[in-house]
Amino acid sequence: MNVVDSTGWLEYFADGPNAEFFAPAIEKALELIVPTLSLYEVFKKVLQQRGEGAALQAIAVMMEGEVVDLTAELALMAAKLSVERKLPMADSVMLATALAHDATLWTQDADFKDMENVRYIEKA
Repeated sequence: MNVVDSTGWLEYFADGPNAEFFAPAIEKALELIVPTLSLYEVFKKVLQQRGEGAALQAIAVMMEGEVVDLTAELALMAAKLSVERKLPMADSVMLATALAHDATLWTQDADFKDMENVRYIEKA
């Protein structure tokens, strides 16, 4: 199973320099876990940059994976991870979601560099 954080989704949709890194995880929808927080972050950013039509198209692609709500259990797990690993809120939610689903987290966020169960690539 895989979780792609918002930076990865945005890189993929923009066809950025690291898009190919994220493609294997994104294009295997049956193995993809999508936190609702990612839906929020990606929709907002694409809406600001390219408009509502493009934002809705991005969300349609994301929803091909299994969308996972931020439950009370996940929120508490994320809070604990945030304190233990000194992670910002969104990063801790992504990591908690990945850990809860025995998934690999794919990212270009340096907060995750050298963490176990994380596929990291430096932002180009």
